[in-house]
Amino acid sequence: MIFTSLSLLQQLVLMLAALVLFTSFALLAQARLVSAIHVFAWQGALVAAVTFVVAMTSHSHHLYFSGALTLLLKALLIPWMLHRLTRRLELDRHVQSLDRPALIMMAAVAMVVFSYWLVLPMIQQEQIFTRNIVAISLSVLLIGLLTMVFRQQAVVQVLGFMSMENGLFLAAVSATSGMPMVVELGVAFDVLVAMVLFGVFFFQIRESIDSLDVDRLNRLTETVEDGN
Repeated sequence: MIFTSLSLLQQLVLMLAALVLFTSFALLAQARLVSAIHVFAWQGALVAAVTFVVAMTSHSHHLYFSGALTLLLKALLIPWMLHRLTRRLELDRHVQSLDRPALIMMAAVAMVVFSYWLVLPMIQQEQIFTRNIVAISLSVLLIGLLTMVFRQQAVVQVLGFMSMENGLFLAAVSATSGMPMVVELGVAFDVLVAMVLFGVFFFQIRESIDSLDVDRLNRLTETVEDGN
């Protein structure tokens, strides 16, 4: 079989990457905001685990630092910040289901099929691992985009945005055996700064219209336009 022709560490990377993809589906379908934050934390931990395994495979010692940084930021610090944010905004009991869950989940599955079709030309034996990693990473990115489109809660949309970044990071680490250290540090700093800015943005919206529902923001925009 194709899967068994890979090395043990490569099989482990693919299994962890598949779990990252599973968390993308869970994030898309999650109704409770606090549970969505937990799912994102698990996704960050799995991406960090992939980074550690790739570091062992490629003997790239700087990836150990990248894995530790990913674990600290995406599995611990950012989820903790989001938990504090939801408590201060009184959103810790917030529940919001998808309007058409079956249809949206089918669209997510279609995204996975499309991703594998897109990387299908990588058919050589030596590209089997890269093909699967790129397809899974692209699927995570597209499902994160789907989360931003179909979820109306602003915090969940931010989780979808950071899930897209996880997909890009997964592809960069696994398919290329690691980016230069300065690039990884720059990406980590950008994600942290974006999280702080999003927090300020949420507080401003909540103080203005007492809601973080994006649909209410759209209706407010339409009302202002009709008034003009």
